[in-house]
Amino acid sequence: MSTSEQVIIGKLNTDAASTYVNILAGNLRTLVTLSRQWNALQAGRFSLSLGIVPLTLYYGSLHYLWNGNSTFAAITAIVAANIVLIAYIILSILEDKQSPQSPSRIYAKALESKKAR
Repeated sequence: MSTSEQVIIGKLNTDAASTYVNILAGNLRTLVTLSRQWNALQAGRFSLSLGIVPLTLYYGSLHYLWNGNSTFAAITAIVAANIVLIAYIILSILEDKQSPQSPSRIYAKALESKKAR
């Protein structure tokens, strides 16, 4: 094989590798965008739940469960709001544990490396 053929093959391999890296980077950007959209959707779902669930349970329990006793209906709504908040916190913690490089962990590692210098 001549030198010019080796140069051409090397150039083709480099071009193929850079194309592959560009495709992977594009796919990674797409995944990050989808992940952010999913997080926003999940936060929106919990925000709506935090508004709708307690109000629905307050008026529902006021009329059908507690026969007009607003104190017990309010307690029911408070418990429901706390359940929604606790569910959000638990899912956020579980999601943070699943992501190997969350931004908070990257930031913490950067701070540690600065302190070590």
